Amino acid sequence: MKERVQKLMAQANIGSRRACEDIISQGRVRVNGKVIHLGDQADPQTDVIEVDGTKIAFPDQKLYIAFNKPKYVLSTDEPHEGDTRKIITDFLPFKEHLFSAGRLDADSEGLMVLTNDGDLANTLTHPRYRHTKTYKVVVSGLPTQETLQQWQKGVQLENEDGTIDYTGPCYVQVTDGGEKESTLRIVMTEGKKRQIRRTAALFGHSVKSLIRTQMGKLMLGTLRPGEWRELNAKDLAQLKTPAEELSQIKGKAAARRASGRPFVENPPAPTSGKRRTGSKPYSKKNKDKKKRPPPGGRRNQRTGAK
Repeated sequence: MKERVQKLMAQANIGSRRACEDIISQGRVRVNGKVIHLGDQADPQTDVIEVDGTKIAFPDQKLYIAFNKPKYVLSTDEPHEGDTRKIITDFLPFKEHLFSAGRLDADSEGLMVLTNDGDLANTLTHPRYRHTKTYKVVVSGLPTQETLQQWQKGVQLENEDGTIDYTGPCYVQVTDGGEKESTLRIVMTEGKKRQIRRTAALFGHSVKSLIRTQMGKLMLGTLRPGEWRELNAKDLAQLKTPAEELSQIKGKAAARRASGRPFVENPPAPTSGKRRTGSKPYSKKNKDKKKRPPPGGRRNQRTGAK
């Protein structure tokens, strides 16, 4: 059966589908000896697909791995230049390239799914599929109900280069609250760079720990940091099944679309001082400013008439 060549290349672990599209656009791919264009199709059973003159081979067996990423380990399969920290492939015995279905930053830990199935990896990571990922997050302080509502509706986050990220609706619940720190259950269908940490900081709560506990309904279970296991058919079914909170997230997204607002206005920066709700900040200018008389209430200085 014929399929788009970029999809077949991703299945053969040439790269992500976007990377494969770039390779095709550069004229580096041939099917049966002819250079192809983006969107062309081929049958892997009967056609010869070459990249830079080398025939590509398709994996005979799909591999699905659940991995508990330890803290301070990089979610990459190649080390960064000059970086001595461990990478996830240091913990795995597989030599072939595996796609990461949802990375975690170095300071975070928890469940990752690694696979040579490019289609599944794309489904698990692209926001349009609304695949859920669940996190256990410990933050400083106790978020208010207003904070939780704004967080769940979505906020705008400024990047280092000055561009803006608009976060989508999510689910946030306090499972254990205290004055010094609180534990949150967060369910999301997207994963922008350090999104949870940046959003928490926006509301004045620093993240003390962040663990991904679920992908879909697949749970981290008893895997210890650094351990991995292959997924069976039951595990894959759970992985592909969204968390129950997805219905609430969809409801928030629908309400936001109906309002016509792309995001919720961000809260003001947290301050150490407290003042009554609705009161204006003190300023000498406001204090010295004379009150204006009501219309028609000032007497004419010449005639004495109002």
